[in-house]
Amino acid sequence: MNKKILKIAIPYTIPVLLGYLSVGIAYGLLVVKSGLSIWVGLGMSVFLYAGAMQFVAISILTGPISLVQVAAMTLFVNIRHLFYGLSFIELFKAFGWRKQYLIFGMTDETYSLLCGIAEKENIETERLFFTIAALNQFYWITGSLLGALVGNLITFDTTGIDFAMTALFVVIFVEQWLSAKSHLPALIGVASALVALKWFGPSQMVLPAMIFMLVVLLSAKKKINVGGDV
Repeated sequence: MNKKILKIAIPYTIPVLLGYLSVGIAYGLLVVKSGLSIWVGLGMSVFLYAGAMQFVAISILTGPISLVQVAAMTLFVNIRHLFYGLSFIELFKAFGWRKQYLIFGMTDETYSLLCGIAEKENIETERLFFTIAALNQFYWITGSLLGALVGNLITFDTTGIDFAMTALFVVIFVEQWLSAKSHLPALIGVASALVALKWFGPSQMVLPAMIFMLVVLLSAKKKINVGGDV
């Protein structure tokens, strides 16, 4: 990796580092305590790299479940990534071979970081994006490995450790709110989530919230591009 780009990328990924190490360790612990091999857990972090879906995958691998249920569960958990792709579809067209990895490595946190720095840094966007995505996966793999290695040594109750991911989202949201020229996209996102929560309930709100956000953001695209303060 280019040292100049790496020097720019690392500070952006520090919040993700803290979150991914914590949640990755929780995932590694769960892998071992579920009776799965360390290599299964590590392999999922390298080749699957799906965050929340990896936790679900542990239940799938350790309990009886049909392929139909697996497909439905995977779609529900990861449907939001369809909307992430729409945000970068034009930009990624100009990218070279790194585009393939960026599509694979587009986690929630990576997506949030890339949205926040897309227009901030006066440096080659493709290589910066790639470096950030690669660093984030490295953090996740490291956390997974640490959790798996010490899984049999930890005896205290680890319930709630995965809340670190929620805290990470809050930190990234606040940072972007403070640095953004317009708060309109964030307000649209919050409002969409609240409407979906009210109408569909907490267990069914993700897909409707994403649809609401997409429709409203497209409708307000001109105002957002102008950069008016909200």
